[in-house]
Amino acid sequence: MSERSAPADASLEPPLESYSLARRLAAEALGTALLLAVVVGSGIMGERLAGGNDAIALLGNTLATGAALVVLITVFGPISGAHFNPAVTLVFALRHEFPWRRLPAYVAVQVAGAVAGMFAAHAMFALPLLQVSSKLREGPAQAWSEFVATFGLVAAILGTLKFRPDFTPSAVGLYITAAYWFTASTSFANPAVSLARSLSDTFAGIAPGSVPAFIAAQVAGAATATVVMGWLLREGARRR
Repeated sequence: MSERSAPADASLEPPLESYSLARRLAAEALGTALLLAVVVGSGIMGERLAGGNDAIALLGNTLATGAALVVLITVFGPISGAHFNPAVTLVFALRHEFPWRRLPAYVAVQVAGAVAGMFAAHAMFALPLLQVSSKLREGPAQAWSEFVATFGLVAAILGTLKFRPDFTPSAVGLYITAAYWFTASTSFANPAVSLARSLSDTFAGIAPGSVPAFIAAQVAGAATATVVMGWLLREGARRR
């Protein structure tokens, strides 16, 4: 999940010359689209089948999302790094493991893929394709939840890439599964996801007015985790 070249058994990321930029961008767009189709679609299905029990609906949404993340990162990781998340791409750029010149293109296809996946979910359930969410997710507690959720996600990615790169897909899926339940915001932890879900007036939606605070908290959480984990994982520091 970074741009750094590494032995085949030490990272999910391919060497820089393995895939063209076009294929990398296509993989990011497709992977993000499938992720949003799962998030929104499982939310709709869960709500329809739960009989008004939000806990059951959230459980279905959670399990589907966590499972899909493991599969999608495993499939697309060797092509694009499987970021599916502008905050994650920013982290690798800050760590000088991803070229800054590619950041705008990655973010653009992640956002476009997220919106396309949301449209796909609506179409599967015969809903209007374009909607505006009315679900408010406001207040300091919600923003703090997104900071914590994104901090933990980045910590999970960087820690497993350092010590157990083969476990990274599972670690991300498991972390998001847990974070759906221990955060008040149900762990969006992704600016592209936040934007796309504002266009879905379903179980997974978020009102457009709530999105700026979510994105600000997500970026802040990702940046803070980059600094903290960079310090924790740095080798060769003087021992006391």
